[in-house]
Amino acid sequence: MTATIYDTPEHELLRDQVARFLAQEVEPFAAAWEETGMVPRDVLRRMGQAGLLGIAFESDYGGADADAMTNLVFAEALSQSTFAGFIITVLVHTDMAGPHLHHAGSPAQKAKYLPKVTAGEMITAVGISEPGAGSDVAGIRTSARRDGDEWVLNGTKMFITNGVHADLYFVAAKTGTARHDMSMFIVEKGTPGFTVGRALKKTGWLSSDTAELVFDNVRIPAENLLGEEGKGFYSVMKNFQTERIALGAMAIGHCTQALKMTLDYVRQRQAFGGTLWDQQTIRQRLSMLDAKTRAARQFMYHCAWSVTQGKDIVQEVSMLKALTGELVNEVVQTCQQFHGGMGFIRETAIERLWRDARVLAIGGGATEVMLEEVAKRY
Repeated sequence: MTATIYDTPEHELLRDQVARFLAQEVEPFAAAWEETGMVPRDVLRRMGQAGLLGIAFESDYGGADADAMTNLVFAEALSQSTFAGFIITVLVHTDMAGPHLHHAGSPAQKAKYLPKVTAGEMITAVGISEPGAGSDVAGIRTSARRDGDEWVLNGTKMFITNGVHADLYFVAAKTGTARHDMSMFIVEKGTPGFTVGRALKKTGWLSSDTAELVFDNVRIPAENLLGEEGKGFYSVMKNFQTERIALGAMAIGHCTQALKMTLDYVRQRQAFGGTLWDQQTIRQRLSMLDAKTRAARQFMYHCAWSVTQGKDIVQEVSMLKALTGELVNEVVQTCQQFHGGMGFIRETAIERLWRDARVLAIGGGATEVMLEEVAKRY
């Protein structure tokens, strides 16, 4: 990866640490995880033991108090893996679910759960999307009503990453009649009435477990309210800055790996009396895609820097998510094309990147939704 103006020696050490973990613990074994449909929990615990599952969380609970820039370095380094199911399993835990506890949890809630989250002993998921409400967060219908010293949850969540095998869920539910009147709740696996409706089979992200969740009169203690009652919508919106930068990092990681392996391939592949690299159109297409990737990467780092400065960058982060979600599909599909027939063979890295990249223009906010978020802030 090319250097950025934001790099520090500590960032390079983190990149090296993550690269070693991927080389030793992930890449040799992850093809088997795609067959079983999940990342083994002992692998995630080893990540926790290495200090990689909570670098942005408080040191009092096992984290490293890292800023948004360091967190991006981690996400981008992790995204050098060619197994996106593994990447998203980790990033949901570290950047999409866990931050709800980090940002809104009470001291008692953090003391109870966060050390286990950072250690990989409890894997997290966040329940927001529903069958009729994906990118439209305010349209959720899952409800929570107060009954004495308990909350009672009813509803269904859909497309929940880590949904099958997580231990701890942060669930959005309506707690009033206004459109934005929702709250976040902590629900532990095994709570009566809370079940995995079904595990969902996906085109990509095969080693990531994805589920439908069902809440049927699920009773949880009143103290499991996460943050302020009625403020859950704003908690979700706040965390989207972290989530969308992480998804941008995932997209840039795919671009980087696809370009690297394609450059290696076209320099060796013989055709028409020379290598594919000898064809002008091949050289120029890859050069332009590399230029786009490098430009998007710099914008991504600028977004993370802006977060460290306390800036409100909803518009910029929405741009980043839309840009990288579309770019990764352009890059990976072109790279697959240049691999010819081998690019369509299952279990090759380029085929895996191709099918895994598609969802990055959908999940975490579809491109069209992101562009509307951009447009309404002009």
